[in-house]
Amino acid sequence: MKKLADWLAYCEHLHPVAIDMTLERVQTVARRMQISFSCPVITVSGTNGKGSTCAMLEAILLQAGYQTGVYTSPHLVHFEERLRLSGNPVSTTELEAAFARVERARCQNDDTISLTYFEFTTLAILDVMHQHKLDVVVLEVGLGGRLDAVNIVEPDCAIITSVDLDHTALLGPDREAIGFEKAGIMRTGKPVVVSDPLPPQSVLDRALEVEADLWRVGVDFNVSGDKQQWGWAGRGRRYSGLAYPSLRGANQLVNAGGVLAALTALRERLPITAQAVRVGLLVVDLPGRFQIVPGQPTLVLDVAHNPHAVAALTANLDAMGFFPTTHAVFGAMADKDVVAMLGRINPLVDKWYFTDLPTPRASSAAQLQQQWQALDSRKDVSAQLCLDPEAALQAALAAADPADRIVVFGSFYTVGGVLQGGVPRLAAKHLSQS
Repeated sequence: MKKLADWLAYCEHLHPVAIDMTLERVQTVARRMQISFSCPVITVSGTNGKGSTCAMLEAILLQAGYQTGVYTSPHLVHFEERLRLSGNPVSTTELEAAFARVERARCQNDDTISLTYFEFTTLAILDVMHQHKLDVVVLEVGLGGRLDAVNIVEPDCAIITSVDLDHTALLGPDREAIGFEKAGIMRTGKPVVVSDPLPPQSVLDRALEVEADLWRVGVDFNVSGDKQQWGWAGRGRRYSGLAYPSLRGANQLVNAGGVLAALTALRERLPITAQAVRVGLLVVDLPGRFQIVPGQPTLVLDVAHNPHAVAALTANLDAMGFFPTTHAVFGAMADKDVVAMLGRINPLVDKWYFTDLPTPRASSAAQLQQQWQALDSRKDVSAQLCLDPEAALQAALAAADPADRIVVFGSFYTVGGVLQGGVPRLAAKHLSQS
């Protein structure tokens, strides 16, 4: 049997384009494989906050005693991270068997169907979940919503997190166009939670058009809090005195509010105790989302890869307090609005380390530096080029004092690159030499 690495390499070259926004091919193969779910399915779309939303759903559902299957993408280090079964990454052998089943179904009856990497791997992951007797399935949309491979599965509840500019070449030039694509996961008569406080009109119009059961923040549910605790209220249920989610950042409260709305909408099929909510939010863990790693200097890891996410990262960094010097390790995909990303965070950064990334889709470190130089007006800021994220982190560490901080951001590849050998535990050179 082929190994997982062989299957993944094979999938890279099956289809003439990397992203093909159609559903017919993947639906045909799924029908051949008889993939279906009898348990509740929650589908999560949005520009930012999808992974955090899925992680909070999973943590609460696990505390409530449910057998969960959670599909998220992309991964940081290992492909197996994309599917968690009851909180644990899927086994390599299960994935390998599922890839073989997808290949057999794809090539049935002299009718071979071409699949993209994402479509092929999504079918394999859905097949593994189909084989398990799960109580609830959580699916994160890879790109958009309406024409994403995940949307072949009928959700019992949809969640739309933030809607902002990203992947504009594929999804449209503005929030209204992008909102329309995200809203494609809604289903007639089924709850849809919109946790974006200012959703595009296209999202609201689509909910009305398909007669979905709309749960809108500020209308159907509310979030409130002080420095110590927060509360949620909506449609006959209230949670008060909750500890803040263990995922850091002010934006996580918006995501948590949407999670509680979805669980409330599904409470007849998935009863949840207040204790499961409390403990789940306390223990939830998701690497690379404003992850602060203990050590000296302070290390912050964040997969922020569009201007909206970088604005949230900047606000969270600003709230951390004073650091003499902020070092930034940055690598990004070529199709991103890099100038807008850099513009948001540039006032906080004193030393830049631009890095190449191990994918042809990425900008080179030299290209990133050129884009930064076009906007930088501070003469006291330095920059250097690095071959990979780990080399960039080491360069930052060599230059940093113990009281400084290092921020790694810009892409899943950037953060994943510094996590290859596990979570770094930094000890500034001044400490190690003493």
